[in-house]
Amino acid sequence: MEEVKVAGFSAGNLSVVLSGDIDLGNADAFYQAVMDGYKQTPGNVVFDCQALNFIDSTTLGTFVKILKAVKSDGYTMKLLGLQPKIKKLFVICSLDSIMEIA
Repeated sequence: MEEVKVAGFSAGNLSVVLSGDIDLGNADAFYQAVMDGYKQTPGNVVFDCQALNFIDSTTLGTFVKILKAVKSDGYTMKLLGLQPKIKKLFVICSLDSIMEIA
């Protein structure tokens, strides 16, 4: 899936680079790609979202699903470089209170 690239694991963090559009059509593949990488090397998950252009409500739910899995194992999840229009979605839904957005 070209919108999701599991960039690797270093210093206890699994880096995932997101780009383009992630929506209902590819949210399951997004989840699967992240969880496959996470299961291989569990740790904190850091999303690089600088090249992410669009998400929908399905994608927001997918981020929450990933967060639940990561938190249940004692790790954290962080989103970096969100565009203002996408960050606003997380704030409107109060997701910024349960996950780290930098």
